[in-house]
Amino acid sequence: MTRKSRRLVLIACCGAVLALALGLILSAMTGSIVFFRSPTEVAAQGVAPGTRFRLGGLVTEGSLKRGPDQNVEFSVTDTGATVPVQYRGQLPDLFREGQGIVAEGTLDVGGVFRADTVLAKHDENYMPREVADALKAQGRWQEGAGKDAPKAAPKPAADATLGQRSER
Repeated sequence: MTRKSRRLVLIACCGAVLALALGLILSAMTGSIVFFRSPTEVAAQGVAPGTRFRLGGLVTEGSLKRGPDQNVEFSVTDTGATVPVQYRGQLPDLFREGQGIVAEGTLDVGGVFRADTVLAKHDENYMPREVADALKAQGRWQEGAGKDAPKAAPKPAADATLGQRSER
């Protein structure tokens, strides 16, 4: 075997090992990848029951119902569609009606989203991008509408002496 053919065999073996490692990594990740969907996408695409995904939107006003044993029911909307959600557990402190949330779980055959995790927004400006786009399209979203939104600083007046050469 010549030196050139030994190098080619070594390169081919290294490539095969890398391809195998990449395949194992990708197959391990497929079980942990969770897609984000808005209520409009859930209604339009007809998500298969049992599919795990994240649902993001606004908690519908007047939909929050607390039951016994930390059972909670509420609806999530993006103003285009509404999905009922059932959750059992402690809700985040920032959770309230009319607020943006992201819930992770599965859709059952009746169209109810069974959440096992609920995340509330962390500041006044947080909103899932898809929900913010839907609200902007309907004219209900205003950039920087939060009370902590930074205000634009006034531009300083142009200095008349800038750019002029001195006559010294």
